[in-house]
Amino acid sequence: MLPRMTNGAADAIPFESALSDIVWPAAVSGRGMASLSLLFQLERTQWWSADRLRERQQAQLKRLVRHAATHVPFYRGRLGTLADAEGEAFWQIWRSLPFLTRQDVQQAGDDLLSRTIPDGHGELSEIFTSGSTGKPIRAVRTDLWQLMWSAVTVREHLWHGRDLSGKLAAIRDSTAGKAAYPAGERLERWGFSTGEIFKTGPCVSLNITTPIDDQLQWLRREEPDYLLTHPTMLDRLVRRSAETGVRPGRLKQVLTISEILAPGLRELCRQRWGAPVVDTYSTREAGYLALQCPDAGHYHLQSETVLVEILDSAGKSCIPGEIGRVVVTPLHNLGMPLLRYDVGDYAEAGDACPCGRGLPVIRRILGRRQNMLRAADGGEHWPLLSSDDIGKLLTLAPIRQYQFVQTHRDRIEVRLQAARPLSDKEARSVVDWARTKFGDAFRIELAFPAELARTASGKFEDFISLL
Repeated sequence: MLPRMTNGAADAIPFESALSDIVWPAAVSGRGMASLSLLFQLERTQWWSADRLRERQQAQLKRLVRHAATHVPFYRGRLGTLADAEGEAFWQIWRSLPFLTRQDVQQAGDDLLSRTIPDGHGELSEIFTSGSTGKPIRAVRTDLWQLMWSAVTVREHLWHGRDLSGKLAAIRDSTAGKAAYPAGERLERWGFSTGEIFKTGPCVSLNITTPIDDQLQWLRREEPDYLLTHPTMLDRLVRRSAETGVRPGRLKQVLTISEILAPGLRELCRQRWGAPVVDTYSTREAGYLALQCPDAGHYHLQSETVLVEILDSAGKSCIPGEIGRVVVTPLHNLGMPLLRYDVGDYAEAGDACPCGRGLPVIRRILGRRQNMLRAADGGEHWPLLSSDDIGKLLTLAPIRQYQFVQTHRDRIEVRLQAARPLSDKEARSVVDWARTKFGDAFRIELAFPAELARTASGKFEDFISLL
C-alpha cells in the first residue's frame, strides 16, 4: 500500500518500467524497488505511536553509535557505554552528549569520516553547505542515505496528493549561467527520486537571480501545475504579480523550501494566486527534518530517518508551545555520522496531531539565532516580518526588494532596491515604519546597495543581525 494519494492519483499515475518490453505491470528499476520497499514501510510507521517510534529510533541509534565509536576517529572515546545502554538509561546518557557544532565539523575534517563503510551502504558523495551562517561545511553521505532521502521526497509528494503527471517548475538555483532566462532548463521528469518509480510530467527550471518580471513572464509561458521556490521569492512574485496582472493560471500548489516561511504568506498566495503553500523543513547536511502535515499547517518530524530534538536553554526537551534549539541526528548516514548536530535553528514544539500520525509535531520554525533582534537590555526576539507588515511597507514607496540588518545594538540598516530614488517624504515614511516595527530605541538608517545578494543555494534572509 503506497502512502496516501488523493483524487484517484494512485490509479491515474502509471509506474515507470525500467524495461522497454514490459509496460504492465511495470518492472520498476532496482533503485525504484528499494524506494518502494521503504515507502511501503513508511505508510505504516507514520501511524505508530510516538513511544513505538522512539523505541525503534533507539534501536537504530545504538547501531549508529556502535559504528561511530569503532570506525570514526572523532568519536573514539567520546561515547562511553551508550551503545550498551537500554531503555531510559540510554536516553539519559544520550542527553549528556555535547552538541556537535558547525565549528566542530569544520575542525574535525576527515576525522568525522568513517574509516570503514558497511556492505550495502554504497559509495560516498560530498556536498558543501551554502554557508548562510558564515561557516560553510562539507557533508559526506552514503548511497543508502540518499535512498532514504529519495523515499521521503516521494512521501512528501504523495502526502499532498500531487498529480505527478503535471508540470513542475523550479525557481531556486542561483548558479551563474544555469537555467538562464528566457528558456531556462527542461527535464523530462521531476527528478530521479520520483522518476525511478512513476511516469511523471516534465520539470522546468529558471535561475532565481532572473529579474522578477521575467520570472513572471516565464511562469505564464510555462503554465506549471506546481511551483517550487523559496519563500522570499514567492512573496516577491505574488506581490509583483498583483501589480502587473501577470500570473500563472493553473497552479495547484506552491512548494517552499530552504527559508523560513513568513507569517501570512500562505494566505497571501491563496488570495492572489488561488494556490495553497506547502512548506518543507530540511538541511543539506542532515536531509529532511520535517514535512508539512497534509491535514494541517504544522510539521511532522521524519522520525524514521532522523532524530530531531527541540531543546530549551537547559538542554531539556521542550513541551508543546515552548521554543528551543533544533538538534538533529541522521539515523542512517554511517559515512559521516552527525550525532546531536546543532543546525543553528530554533523551532516551537507542538502537540500531537489530530490527523492520527504518531510523528512528533513542530508548530513553526523560527530560524537561526543570527536572525534575532538584539535589544539594548540584552533581550532577544525574532522580528517575524508578516505579510501585513511588508504589505504596509510596500505602500510607502516603489520598493522592489528589502532587507533589514542590525549593525549595532541600537542601529538597524534598512537596505532597499527601488524602482526610482525615494522622495524625502517616502524616505521618512519608511523610517517611521521601521521605527514602529522594531522599536523607538533603534536608530534607523536607509541604504540603497546595487544588489541584495542571495547565497550560493539561492537563499535570502530578510532580517540579519551582525552582532
